[in-house]
Amino acid sequence: MAIVQPKSQRWRKVAAHLFLLSLCALVLLPFVVVLSVSLRPGNFAVGSLWPENVSWEHWRFVLGLPTTLPDGRVLEPDLPVLRWLWNSIVVATATGVLTLAFSTTCAYALSRLRFRGRGVVLGALMLMQMFPAVLALVAIYAIFDRLGAAFPAVGLNTHASLILAYSGGIAMHVWTLKGYYDTLPLEIEEAARVDGATVAQSFWRVLLPMSLPMLAVVFLLAFIGAIVEYPVASVLLTQQDLLTLSVGAKLFVHEHNFRWGDFAAAALLSGAPITVVFLLAQRWLIAGLAAGGVKG
Repeated sequence: MAIVQPKSQRWRKVAAHLFLLSLCALVLLPFVVVLSVSLRPGNFAVGSLWPENVSWEHWRFVLGLPTTLPDGRVLEPDLPVLRWLWNSIVVATATGVLTLAFSTTCAYALSRLRFRGRGVVLGALMLMQMFPAVLALVAIYAIFDRLGAAFPAVGLNTHASLILAYSGGIAMHVWTLKGYYDTLPLEIEEAARVDGATVAQSFWRVLLPMSLPMLAVVFLLAFIGAIVEYPVASVLLTQQDLLTLSVGAKLFVHEHNFRWGDFAAAALLSGAPITVVFLLAQRWLIAGLAAGGVKG
């Protein structure tokens, strides 16, 4: 028997769809504007939403390809945009891996173990995540300046220093994983220990596989945060060939020379690694792998 919906219900459904479509259009509008700027000839930030004459000069520039000008001259790219993109990918990937290593073990200890000072540690982590990293720029610079004097590999103008600085901001991820671990049944780990597994084995072989959706979320957040971060990277990195793309993009905007087209193309290029990582991790972003683990 067919279900007949009242007319008011149908209108509410139409209104909901119109609202969602309007919201999607509002979200996509900045992306379309940036894409339009990257396809305009010259470096103009204003103009029609879609350029009448599509030009690929800005994309050729960020991809490191020479551009032939109308007068016949060949213009070689003067900035290593692809090198900056590779630096960003390396730093973001290493940051994501280290963040997972630190946050998973710390969250496991705070969730499963009972020790003196546990509440203080949780409160300190909650307090630390309330303050942005930009407030500690002076301290971060001073720390890595001193470290570089003793250990040049982790001093200023090294990617290792940037990775360590990013990996230190795990307070939010620790709280996220701890909350997720608290929802997982303790009986599964106890059953593994009855079968002879150690604490480390139950953590590595039982808890982590059950936590894959949350681990994927934490890695994705850490990866995106490292890709788009600017203040810390601008303080620790000054050599042009070591810059990340977010820091190197500032060289497109000078006081008397605003290269908006090149800037827009570089901005869109920086979103490619995030899109690839999201597409690769989306199968694990669905929560509920632990559902049904304990039958009662």
